[in-house]
Amino acid sequence: MTLSFLILLLLLRLFAWKPILKMLHQRETKITEALNEAAQVREQMKQLTADNERLLAQAKDERDAILVEARKVSQKMYDDAKVKANEEGQRIIAAAKENIVIEKQKAIADLKNLVAELSLEIAESIIRLEFADKNRYSEYVRKRVDEVTLN
Repeated sequence: MTLSFLILLLLLRLFAWKPILKMLHQRETKITEALNEAAQVREQMKQLTADNERLLAQAKDERDAILVEARKVSQKMYDDAKVKANEEGQRIIAAAKENIVIEKQKAIADLKNLVAELSLEIAESIIRLEFADKNRYSEYVRKRVDEVTLN
């Protein structure tokens, strides 16, 4: 039995042992390669994740810079519009004041003309009433002539 076991062992070693060891060695190699590939993939994933985070941070920084610039531009546009509106308002106010002065001068001139006309009409009415009588008129003329000759 020992002899049969030794013969079996020898036969197995000659015919089965090498192919089994070869197959085990191939399997071990494949497993090692798969583990190495998995480690490489894991490293690549870490690197890609780091790259993605860096790109995301860059994008956020660019977005923030764009927002800051947009706020600056918006504030400048607002300030420019405000200045223009103030200038336009001042121009309109100045033009209105000028028109008011011109209209005031016209009104004063019209009022003076009206007062002069009314004064003339009143004076004319008074003179007509005073000199309605010829005797009164003659007396007035004599008085004036006497005053002129005396001076």
